[in-house]
Amino acid sequence: MATKKKTPRPRRILVLDVGGSHVKLRVSGHRKEQRFVSGPKLTAAQMVEKVLELVDRSEFDAVSIGYPGLVFRGRIAAEPFNLGRGWLGFDFEAAFGRPVRLINDAAMQAVGSYTGGRMLFLGLGTGMGATLILDGIVEPMELGHLPYKGGRTFEDHVGERGLERLGKKKWRKVVTQVVEHLSRALEVDYVVLGGGNARKLKELPPMTRLGDNSNAMAGGRIIWEMDNPLHLDPKYRARPQPPKS
Repeated sequence: MATKKKTPRPRRILVLDVGGSHVKLRVSGHRKEQRFVSGPKLTAAQMVEKVLELVDRSEFDAVSIGYPGLVFRGRIAAEPFNLGRGWLGFDFEAAFGRPVRLINDAAMQAVGSYTGGRMLFLGLGTGMGATLILDGIVEPMELGHLPYKGGRTFEDHVGERGLERLGKKKWRKVVTQVVEHLSRALEVDYVVLGGGNARKLKELPPMTRLGDNSNAMAGGRIIWEMDNPLHLDPKYRARPQPPKS
């Protein structure tokens, strides 16, 4: 019986990390990261148009998209909370003219941050992204929108709205409480804190380390190096990023 040849992995991956305030992008192998402002009115079509103004199609063979919302089996399952409409059902492959892999944005950064065992990743940005990785199995979670205290959600407390409402000092205490609460409930070995606001913390809770935004770019590359983006091979485990001074 003839053996089926595997399709070659794309080498030049355009990685898009879509956030509530910015879209960050980089083609694998290039050091330069580019970005543009997103915001509550950005649609999927506008995002693609702006990306293609910065990167020509000839520069990449495939696309990874870290999407700030619910992704189910590689497809967007709900409109985003912090962007415009028109993401659900949008044909990214037709728009880019390249194969596309979609994953939750926190999951993409978690993949690039993982060092084995049971890890909880929390992204502190406009909202609160969350992903569990349990011995290589990636489980994106929508914890940020669950009720927490005082009629508010987790992301109302530790996301950008919480930081503005509470002030930096109180916000830091609440972040520590949330990290300790979730890490105990989910029985993880360690927690990685990513997102733009993570570096505003003075001290980290026990068994917690800071992630790095570059890990999202690494995660976008890694998910094209395996058959199932939600099942990591141990050889792809990232090394911990040293804290920036």
